[in-house]
Amino acid sequence: MYNRILLPIDGSNHSKLAAKHAIDITDRYNGDITVLFVIEPNYPSLPVLPIATLPTPDDNYYDELRDEGNRIIEEFKVEIEKNQLGGKCQNINFNTIIREGKPHIEILETMKEENFDLLVMGASSRHSTIERLTLGSVTEMVIRESKIPVMIIP
Repeated sequence: MYNRILLPIDGSNHSKLAAKHAIDITDRYNGDITVLFVIEPNYPSLPVLPIATLPTPDDNYYDELRDEGNRIIEEFKVEIEKNQLGGKCQNINFNTIIREGKPHIEILETMKEENFDLLVMGASSRHSTIERLTLGSVTEMVIRESKIPVMIIP
C-alpha cells in the first residue's frame, strides 16, 4: 500500500519521531524511503534596512548548511542500521535528496517529481518557537497542497 515514502527531516525531535514511523511503515510494506533535507538560507528580517545593506551568505555558510544536512541524514542511516540489526527493515531501499529553498515548496516539488505514496513528517520544525504551540507553518502549507496522504507525527 505505501511502497514509496517521502520523509522530510530537519533534525528536530518531531522529524526523528517521523523517521521512526516511516521505518515501521517501510518494514511492514517492504518499501522505499526517500529522505529529504532542505537547506533554507535564513536571512535576517529587518524591514527598516534596505536589502542591499543586509549581509549576503558566503560559500562557507552554504557548506555549513549542507554539512548539517549530511549529518542529519547520517543520523537517520544509523537509525535504519539499528533497526536492521534488530531484525527490521531488511529490505529497505533508502534514498536521500538535499535541496535548497523554502522547505514547503521543495517538499511539494519533490512530491510532484517523484511518485510517492505517502508523506511522513513532523508536526513542526526545530526552528520553530511560536509554532511549537500549533501545527508548524511548513507542515500546514504542505498539507493544504499535498496530492498524496500525509502522516503528521506530533
